[in-house]
Amino acid sequence: MSEGRLISAELKLAGRLDARFFGLLEALEHTGSINRAARTAGLSYKGAWLLLDAACNLAQEPLLDTATGGAGGGGTRLTDAARGLLDAWRTLQHDHQAFLREQESRLAHMPALHGLLRRMSMKTTARNQFAGIVSALSVGPVSAEVTLALKSGDEITATMTSAAAKRLKLKKGQEALALIKASAIVLVTDFAGWQLSARNQLAGTVSRVEAGAVSSIVVLTLPGGAAVTCSVTNEGVEALDLKVGSAATAVFKAYAVMVATHG
Repeated sequence: MSEGRLISAELKLAGRLDARFFGLLEALEHTGSINRAARTAGLSYKGAWLLLDAACNLAQEPLLDTATGGAGGGGTRLTDAARGLLDAWRTLQHDHQAFLREQESRLAHMPALHGLLRRMSMKTTARNQFAGIVSALSVGPVSAEVTLALKSGDEITATMTSAAAKRLKLKKGQEALALIKASAIVLVTDFAGWQLSARNQLAGTVSRVEAGAVSSIVVLTLPGGAAVTCSVTNEGVEALDLKVGSAATAVFKAYAVMVATHG
């Protein structure tokens, strides 16, 4: 997905001829050499031939004109059939991109859907991503603290440098995302009268436990419906007797929260 693009689709001809294949044909058109074309298209020599052979075997007319040695020095060139196929691809690709831009423009006039897709468009390894509204903001000389109010009614507080807060142009009422790695979350099932310094403490119910070789993924569902994913060692799961239906609290420091804004 290109930057800012919320709608994407891959164009293929005959279910198999994609951008890689036509990129190879374009490189062949310019270089006249399978070896050089493969390097230009980012393919191995063998990989290039696999693509070409598969297409050539299905075509009714030859796609390649190969000459060896001689005064011209040999090489591989596209036949008229291959050039016609490449021209058709260029036209279809142009129309395809124009169609996607048109749909993107239509989407911009659907604020609710556009906002939802924009929030879902970020690709990150952080398991936990929550959309919220900045409900409180305090910016000091060195550090800043921001609180996001989630739709579920829960709140998440993050700390960052003042420079980061200014770079994000944070302000009250602004939409933002909170990202927390699963490994940064500690689960507590019994505080035994103790209080923790961690700012974020979200109480919920264990809804899923996925055991792995060394650690388990534990999903906690909050009363508002939001889900928090935690990474817990198998020993920790056993010690806390974590199972579906167990009450637990997800605890994480404010500095473990990354905040993202759009634009």
